[in-house]
Amino acid sequence: MYHDLLIPTDGSDGTRQALVHGLAIARRFDATVHALSVLPEGPYGSLESDGAAAEAERDAERALERVESDAERDGLERVSEIRRGVPHEEILAYAEENGIDMIVMGTHGRTGIDRALVGSVTERIVREAAVPVVTVRVGDDLRIEDATRAEEIALEGLEERGYEGATAVDDPHRTSGSWIVPVETDDGRIQVHVDASSGDVRLARLDR
Repeated sequence: MYHDLLIPTDGSDGTRQALVHGLAIARRFDATVHALSVLPEGPYGSLESDGAAAEAERDAERALERVESDAERDGLERVSEIRRGVPHEEILAYAEENGIDMIVMGTHGRTGIDRALVGSVTERIVREAAVPVVTVRVGDDLRIEDATRAEEIALEGLEERGYEGATAVDDPHRTSGSWIVPVETDDGRIQVHVDASSGDVRLARLDR
């Protein structure tokens, strides 16, 4: 029934929780997962400086990598793309151009104005999309707010995966709703991502 499922993402708590629901639907129908990140322009804002544009693009790339990694883990086909423009227009255009059967997205983004904008984007998608739209309401509380606790969870996760004697080589830092913990192991350096809402651990990069 659903062959192509679109998950718009900015890496925030809302889009990550939408990802969980989207992947469950994709597994049920063995659907291809399309991950789309839109860099806002037009009435939803613009990236005025080169530094801001570069940072936004890095955030978008990380958000897409998360979707791709989780979809790959589930054995699903995956496609990803970054676009620039008015978010709801680009999402709707992508859906039409790529034969999307369903859109799954969160009801808000990070905090403050981002939250208001993502909520507005979701509302426009629901009203204008020609395909079913699944919206995922997101709670505001982060379970892991302390860098020390994030480091502990990262090291515990590595130990569970068979990495012994791993040590953190730098302080954890937050990007969107995840903690990133740089760790040194016998196999090289790993970036461990700890989801600030769920506590899930993901090995983001391994340099041998």
